[in-house]
Amino acid sequence: MSQVTETVRSFGEISQPVRARALARPTAGEWAKHLALFVATVLTTTIAGVMLISPEVEPSVQAPNGLVSYLLFLPQYYLASVAALVAHAIANPEVLMQGILFSASLLAILASHEAGHYIACRRYGVAATLPFFLPAPPLFLAGTFGAFIKIKAPIPSRRALFDIGLAGPLAGFVVALPVAIAGIARLQIIPPLVGPGITFNDPLLFRLLALAFNVNLDHAAVNPFYMAAWIGLLVTALNLMPVSQLDGGHGTFALFGPRAHKVIGRAAFVVMASLAVLGWFWHSSPSGFLYAVLLGVMLRIRHPQPQQMQPLGRARLAIAVITLVVFALSFWPFPITIT
Repeated sequence: MSQVTETVRSFGEISQPVRARALARPTAGEWAKHLALFVATVLTTTIAGVMLISPEVEPSVQAPNGLVSYLLFLPQYYLASVAALVAHAIANPEVLMQGILFSASLLAILASHEAGHYIACRRYGVAATLPFFLPAPPLFLAGTFGAFIKIKAPIPSRRALFDIGLAGPLAGFVVALPVAIAGIARLQIIPPLVGPGITFNDPLLFRLLALAFNVNLDHAAVNPFYMAAWIGLLVTALNLMPVSQLDGGHGTFALFGPRAHKVIGRAAFVVMASLAVLGWFWHSSPSGFLYAVLLGVMLRIRHPQPQQMQPLGRARLAIAVITLVVFALSFWPFPITIT
């Protein structure tokens, strides 16, 4: 996810059009900082991939028998669980390889997303940081909180805003598509599971691919490619929400202007809040509330005004339609069911 963080300039402050200009290259220190975050994210996502493949690994932890041990039990159990997964992966190279495949696939999607934003910024002479990859504590989510770039200059034009905003999710989807194909093609059919658990509901793209490969998604064991593409499409759909400074918000602002951008963003929040309530009652899942809270927070962030609002042209209108199709293929109103 990428956010524009700049000082909003009023129309009265806008002078001559800003031309694309030469930008300073990242320094060695900046490369080192971003590379360190990337390496840490590789490690945490690899552990997450191992967990997805081997969730049955249990740590050996003594039961608490006093106040202090009760207070320390959860951190001890967490650290022991991470250590058990790492030991299991080292002892079983095939499991480690599954974790690496998940990490590589997911980070390829995230990296291409941020590279799309970054390259578009460079094309328009807009100063931006290298991508920040955010590692998450092992066993939490997919081992990452995602990635973002920080834009450090005003957006020069309506076309620049459109291109910078939508280049990310479109580039990420291009990489997610072959990963999804590999994931669906490699699914293995298993007997129906009985008992409590979490079901990852498939977005429209997965359902279409399953028809093409004649795969029954209801009784299939997930694999690293499937999970990486599932998460990648979830991130793509979230970023394409037409709200505030999300990527979809940038596209909406560029297409329809500030007034419609505000109205559409509020309507999207109402829809997602309603789906969150339905998801709680129909699927026992609180995941929709995370969407709604994030969109609610984003609504409070003012969108910056591009320095020029010239027409987008037919080519970009066609890209807007393609982006809408990408959103439809990536989005599913109830991504998780808990039984």
